[in-house]
Amino acid sequence: MPVLHSGYRGGPFYFFNRHVETIVPSLFRQEKSVLYRRERIETPDHDFLDLDWAEKGYRRLAIISHGLEGSSDRPYVKGMAKQMHKIGLDALAWNFRSCSGEPNKLLRSYHMGATDDLHTVVEYALKTGKYHEVYLVGFSMGGNITLHYLGQQPELVPEQVKAAAAFSVPCHIITASAQMARPENRVYMQRFLKTLRQKITDKLTLLPEGITLDGYDKLKTFPQFDDRYTAPIHGFKNAEDYYNRCSSRQYLPSIKIPTLLVNAQNDPFLSPECFPVTEAEQNPNLFLEMPLHGGHVGFAEDFRKNIYYSEKRTAEFFTSIISK
Repeated sequence: MPVLHSGYRGGPFYFFNRHVETIVPSLFRQEKSVLYRRERIETPDHDFLDLDWAEKGYRRLAIISHGLEGSSDRPYVKGMAKQMHKIGLDALAWNFRSCSGEPNKLLRSYHMGATDDLHTVVEYALKTGKYHEVYLVGFSMGGNITLHYLGQQPELVPEQVKAAAAFSVPCHIITASAQMARPENRVYMQRFLKTLRQKITDKLTLLPEGITLDGYDKLKTFPQFDDRYTAPIHGFKNAEDYYNRCSSRQYLPSIKIPTLLVNAQNDPFLSPECFPVTEAEQNPNLFLEMPLHGGHVGFAEDFRKNIYYSEKRTAEFFTSIISK
């Protein structure tokens, strides 16, 4: 499918650069109209996942995956849930391990390739018997997990999963991590490393011998963090091995259901390799949009009225699938 022309023209005039487009919605957007029902489920490895349901009694369901160090409470997640209700879908926002406000029980946490947890959520939702169709939405890390899940072993994706939409996806992780190490992104890295430190602190009693917080303040980049923590904890050789095995770009040619990928060209988190033009041109199921503006998980159209292109575009895309 050729790369699509994007209808997004950018936010209000005071969203004058990519950092403003990224930071203002993250810090100042509010979405209070969505109320959740929380449910805790057990994973196959005897840990738990916290699921937040936004239910209206529909027979179709959108499963929403948040970004790195996010949660179901993020305004972009609740905004998407609200938009899904408008087109006749219930919403299920699931929290990655240790992202629901309580540390998970096992040593393992979440990472870019944790597709097994997404599969657990999809299967659980279908086993409730309430839904005959499922649609997936992912943001940033959650988008990478979603695309990875759909393309790595497409034959294992339940037939009830009909379509997906992903936004601001670092689908080529090794180069995206280098992009994040640039001086202009220092403020984001400092914030991520600060919250990730708390995750490691919560794990100290479970961590294998030799992994401590000693010297943590010297870590400045994702490769340094992932070499020290993510890779050894989750069975990867090192950060490079983790990035190579979990990047979703390599799985895009195998996606078998209609999938929308929207990556803004001015996203401060994304490298040029995160814009999979060739894969989109060769896979009729992959629809790629690359608007000039949007920042990272931004896409505000009217900030004061809480109108976001990501939500409108997802609703439009899913509606086109449902109507067929």
